[in-house]
Amino acid sequence: MTQAHRYITTPIYYVNGAPHIGHAYTSVAADVIARFHRLDGKTVRFTTGTDEHGQKVEQAAQAAGIATQAFTDEMSQGFRVMSDAMGISYDDFIRTTEPRHKASASALWERVRDNGHIYLGAYEGWYALRDESFYSADEITERPDGTKVAPTGAPVEWVREPSYFFRLSAFEDRLLKLYEDQPGFIGPEGRRREIVSFVKQGLRDLSVSRTSFSWGIPVPGDPAHVMYVWFDALANYLSSLGYPDVSNPLMAFWPADLHLVGKDIARFHAVYWPAFLMAAGIELPRRVFANGWWTIEGEKMSKSIGNVVDPRDLIAEFGLDPIRFFLLREVPFGGDSDLNRRAIITRLNVELANDLGNLVQRTLSLIARNCGGVLPARTAPTEDDAALLAMADALPDLLRGCVERCALTEGLEDVWKVIRACNAYIDRMAPWALRKTDTARMAAVLRVLADVLRTIGTVLQPYMPDTMARLLDQLAVPAEARALTALQTRLPDGLELPAPQGLFPRYVEPAA
Repeated sequence: MTQAHRYITTPIYYVNGAPHIGHAYTSVAADVIARFHRLDGKTVRFTTGTDEHGQKVEQAAQAAGIATQAFTDEMSQGFRVMSDAMGISYDDFIRTTEPRHKASASALWERVRDNGHIYLGAYEGWYALRDESFYSADEITERPDGTKVAPTGAPVEWVREPSYFFRLSAFEDRLLKLYEDQPGFIGPEGRRREIVSFVKQGLRDLSVSRTSFSWGIPVPGDPAHVMYVWFDALANYLSSLGYPDVSNPLMAFWPADLHLVGKDIARFHAVYWPAFLMAAGIELPRRVFANGWWTIEGEKMSKSIGNVVDPRDLIAEFGLDPIRFFLLREVPFGGDSDLNRRAIITRLNVELANDLGNLVQRTLSLIARNCGGVLPARTAPTEDDAALLAMADALPDLLRGCVERCALTEGLEDVWKVIRACNAYIDRMAPWALRKTDTARMAAVLRVLADVLRTIGTVLQPYMPDTMARLLDQLAVPAEARALTALQTRLPDGLELPAPQGLFPRYVEPAA
């Protein structure tokens, strides 16, 4: 893969339940990263999709009283609808029930097996159906009611069945060397420390097949077994590129630049996945980054409580871009976040409507009224002008660094520092007063503001694509001049601007 290529993935979402705000959060974050790389001139492959095999899916379909494939078709479509509603600009939506994925996962299995890393045995141990994962005895705790649970809180039961095993224990030293040599392989730092600690405690060989249910990909050469759901699911990152067909042009995108995942599945992506790839002799992804969880009004999301939030409900009330903004603004990306109504309204009204929306409205209305609706000519900048323009000119590089580090909230703060500086500048320069005393200086101030707003609108496109497109429309920025490199060329003097229109209306609570 060349430096001009970027391969970004969300996890593939498990279809035993409906999509919720946690799924939307990960997808929006990955979308911002993918859009930013496109804006920066990179060729991007961005994938998402659904994980559709396993015992939980089989049981959920039985509970719903419909055939398993029909159940997965319906549930997968729900995740596709969610992705589209959130404005996710994916290049591929992969399903693990597709023939191309089954072929890819089977080829990966055969390669790992042929390299001597899979063997047949029998497994017994503590198994959590909810997690589709086995746990060691020292990870199990007992609740007061006698229920034994995994570290995730999922109930476990003792299971014994014949199983194929992956020689995970053979990769302990290689994994620890990976984490040491490439400290950025796992992020954020807290997750990295947890994974390193887990591996240092010692790895046992991993059960990678099941005979107790049939809804899965048959093990090559032994159809009485189906692949363990995680061996199957993780292969999606290769099957989306056409693996094992190395002649497929999409294989040029491997290795993945970023697997963005929820923190609950960090272990699978940062331990099992690189070990599978090492066993297959396939190059490793460059980074696994695990985002945090969302609570709702301070409480954990739970079907039993009834507080699971459908992101489409939030969009219907507040609008798509304000919700995309809120999800990545509220808490530093990578940590846990709380979704509460008051915080959404505050972010929308204070930072979007007041800070940015009002700044745009004031600037463009003054140009419309006092400059004949055309972009004023650039003049030699004063010290104040130069300081503000320099802040704006630094944004592309600042955002590049933030995106590379998955510091998406920090990126927004960098932009908002410039927005706050613009508001201080317009209040200090008072172009509405200059109109009466120095029209040339008034025009110069408005031109500086217009140039800075163009930069702000450009770098915020990945976060709020629809609204920033409208901002750039109002600045008469041509479609071909909206990439980061285009900022090196200023807009021409005398450009006719359309009539200004509000971007972010203030949110007013409906009357009770």
